[in-house]
Amino acid sequence: MQSNQFEHAVASILEKETRFQPGAYFLVREALDFTVDRLSRETNGEKRHVSGRELLTGFRDYVLQEYGPMGATLLDDWGITKCRHVGEIVFLFIENGVFGKQDSDSLKDFEEFFTFEEAFAAPFQATA
Repeated sequence: MQSNQFEHAVASILEKETRFQPGAYFLVREALDFTVDRLSRETNGEKRHVSGRELLTGFRDYVLQEYGPMGATLLDDWGITKCRHVGEIVFLFIENGVFGKQDSDSLKDFEEFFTFEEAFAAPFQATA
């Protein structure tokens, strides 16, 4: 999807949906791209559908890589405070024709795979 089309889709979503800040949608898209690229490298360039759990793992890794200890604060500011929120954004994209979906895909795929505390805060806390 072209950048302008994506931005238009996000603007359309934001007209109806106010739970998440605009940056949250761009972050989920960037995390999906990161995940697809990583999985593609693991499968000799083959691109395939990404499961909810795979996206959550890629989302976590992308946020940690790009934002480090500020990731938890950023996510909180943008309204993403649990795994299900990532799934809710994904399904908003699906409803608006931005992402594709397989029949087996479900919002339940995004149910609390990890806590945001353990994923985004714990790695930066001093250990005793």
